[in-house]
Amino acid sequence: MRLQPIIVPGWKNSGPEHWQSRWADALPHAIRVQQRDWERPSCADWTATVAAEVDKARSPVLLIAHSLGCLACAALPVPLRAKVAGALLVAPADVERADVPDCLRGFAPIPRTSLPFQSVVVASDNDPYCRLERARLFAEHWGSRLVIVPGAGHINADSGLGDWPQGLKLLGALRRRSSWRVSPPPERISPVPVRPLSHQG
Repeated sequence: MRLQPIIVPGWKNSGPEHWQSRWADALPHAIRVQQRDWERPSCADWTATVAAEVDKARSPVLLIAHSLGCLACAALPVPLRAKVAGALLVAPADVERADVPDCLRGFAPIPRTSLPFQSVVVASDNDPYCRLERARLFAEHWGSRLVIVPGAGHINADSGLGDWPQGLKLLGALRRRSSWRVSPPPERISPVPVRPLSHQG
């Protein structure tokens, strides 16, 4: 079954050299979320925008999120989570840290509920916006597999990843696992005609 990739950028959007922008051009049928305000994000607005894209999708969704976008995905309304087959959550932003910019504080507290779909948290051991132990904690809460990319910073354009082949491999593996869990639509079963009881006498 074909999955619908939905790319969810983080704060200030992803520039042309960001792996998300490269993937948006390379992945067939990919949709890129466009937020109303990239500079002054609102948790409610951002989550609603992602939710609207998930709701519009005609096939099960594969979320591809970065940084603050990961939190918007983790906060999806429960009824819509059934439409999500899997999520690649790259470098989730720790908006609960002491030095977080004021405009991001509205995304706290970070959702702690288990996600009912396949998910992978990808984290670096030197991300300035999220310590590795915090990323590990998020993965535990969300029920996600954790993959660590050494020395990759915030896993963004500044990380020099180009098309990020390792990330594409992770996405491919996630897609395969997600497809196994997606239930096909139930077949229509013709009603069985009721035979009249034969009377013996």
